[in-house]
Amino acid sequence: MVLLRQELGDVLRDFRLQQGKTLRQVASSASVALGYLSEVERGQKEASSEILASVAEALNVPISTIMHEVGDRFSLSEDLHLQKLAPTSNYVRGAGLAGRIPDVVPDHFAAELDGVLSH
Repeated sequence: MVLLRQELGDVLRDFRLQQGKTLRQVASSASVALGYLSEVERGQKEASSEILASVAEALNVPISTIMHEVGDRFSLSEDLHLQKLAPTSNYVRGAGLAGRIPDVVPDHFAAELDGVLSH
């Protein structure tokens, strides 16, 4: 199971490394304890919204960009998980519930579904 704190930590680390900054530089700029930021990046601690805002500012990356990247990673993880559960389905990423319905649906369920969708 993928955890939000792990994905968020990975994303923060990736942005930091892409900029060539050290953990110490970002922690100092964000006024966050070095050890705490290290634990956040390793997914061992939850980052509060205040900490996240400080780190995002230190990285000069909008929080929305960080959260979008976290969401994309979750989506990929969910896609892989769903494909393992139903490898023969035509799962369409981002198609919502409709994209998660397998190709083969029992007739009685399909009839119930048609009834619900036609109302």
